[in-house]
Amino acid sequence: QVQLVESGGGLVQPGGSLRLSCAASGRNFRINAMGWYRQAPGKQRELVAAFTSSSRTDYADSVKGRFTISRDNAKNTVYLQMSSLKPEDTAVYYCNLDYFDPGSLRLRSSWGQGTQVTVSS
Repeated sequence: QVQLVESGGGLVQPGGSLRLSCAASGRNFRINAMGWYRQAPGKQRELVAAFTSSSRTDYADSVKGRFTISRDNAKNTVYLQMSSLKPEDTAVYYCNLDYFDPGSLRLRSSWGQGTQVTVSS
């Protein structure tokens, strides 16, 4: 089982910035895709930004130009740099990892515990 540990959420004023981190740990796994989702109260979980299985980056239209996803392959860590934050960015942000498990020869998915991001003055 691969574990995900997220950090970096908090309270920020509109126009401010935050950086989220998500580190994956475990034995013998190969990352297939990794990224960030968010869920605001009363809404469905939605993709924010992700590295796809073909190493392309996908962004939600609402965050393009403001958020940047990056990664450190040596550390199995993905980051989300969020700038020009808006109140509508307030949500719990979840890290997601799709990985290949050589033990079972299956693709599996793992979610982080979530980190709260609140944008408010």
